[in-house]
Amino acid sequence: MMLNYLPELDYNMETYVFFLFCLVASVQFFFVVLVYGRLAFHKRKIVSGKKEGVSIIIAARNESENIFKFLPFILEQDYPEFEVIIINHQSTDDSKYILAAYQRDYPNLKVIEIEKSPHLKYGKKLPLTVGIKGARYNQLLLTDADCKPASNQWLKSMQSHFSPKHEIVLGYGPYFKRKGLVNRIIRFDTAWIAMNYLSFAKAKTPYMGIGRNMAYTKNVFHEVEGFKSHYAISSGDDDLFVQEAAKRKNYTINVDPASYCYSEPAESWKDWVNQKSRHFTTAPSYKVIKKLMLGIYPLSLLLMLGTFVTLLFKSDFVWLTLAIFVFILLLKWLILGLAMKKLNETKFIAWLPFLDIGYAILAPIMYYTIDRKDDKKW
Repeated sequence: MMLNYLPELDYNMETYVFFLFCLVASVQFFFVVLVYGRLAFHKRKIVSGKKEGVSIIIAARNESENIFKFLPFILEQDYPEFEVIIINHQSTDDSKYILAAYQRDYPNLKVIEIEKSPHLKYGKKLPLTVGIKGARYNQLLLTDADCKPASNQWLKSMQSHFSPKHEIVLGYGPYFKRKGLVNRIIRFDTAWIAMNYLSFAKAKTPYMGIGRNMAYTKNVFHEVEGFKSHYAISSGDDDLFVQEAAKRKNYTINVDPASYCYSEPAESWKDWVNQKSRHFTTAPSYKVIKKLMLGIYPLSLLLMLGTFVTLLFKSDFVWLTLAIFVFILLLKWLILGLAMKKLNETKFIAWLPFLDIGYAILAPIMYYTIDRKDDKKW
């Protein structure tokens, strides 16, 4: 009876389309299981290593409002020994005066002023380098001025993942939930990117972290001579740095909800597009293997969808095609849903099949249509 559902292979055009469908469906299967499955079934380890001193590094430019609002949450972390270094980079607002006021109340706050100069770029790499060189401790935790830790355990959680083996800790930095469609798109984009880089790191192919929630040691920073190899690009202090510094399994991930660092999202589509354009400036510097790995999933998904729709009009292949497609769909829904759950992004799970396809279409369109001009700002 089962044989009635198997198609006769006449090796015509429909047969070759079916073979292509099976091939890309297999790619989707193995990619989801072997890459995203690592994050989906990741077990958080409780590390009880030595509580070493930590230097929190923040590069800021014209961030007076955010400094006033969020800096206390960083300064009041529940941790025995740490300093907060803010590099006030060519600011023209009231940041200097707000920081001076906070310094009177928090002796562990150190401020480095970089005065405005036509000879200096506005990117983060210079102030971060200055801050790292002036840091008292070997263990560094990086974030941004517009970020708020999820709890006063943020520092403790991120530091606990350091070990003699692991000198780079990749964390997660979601955006605050706000009203509107743009905010939902931004939050999903952020969650999907995190699912990617955390899964790839688990699969021993690290390619990025996020500058608003990442930790590494001064030793690692000096081993690769900081940002020297990509200093001419204003972005890349997180992804290009990780690609160069993460090696010999010296990295780990942290998806403990207490370790998240939330940021203010862009308020309009235009602002978000401008933000994405800065991020895209580093893509040409990625190694070919990294580009191929990142392109396999969306390309195979679109090919699977296209061949699936085509085969629905060929009765000989309908049932087998439908069975394979439904199996892959349910498998992806399960594993991607578990991965999203690991990131506390459960709101997206119910719509994942549609978001998955929509993102595979939207992401490349944005990449190839957005102006990726490096404007030297952040």
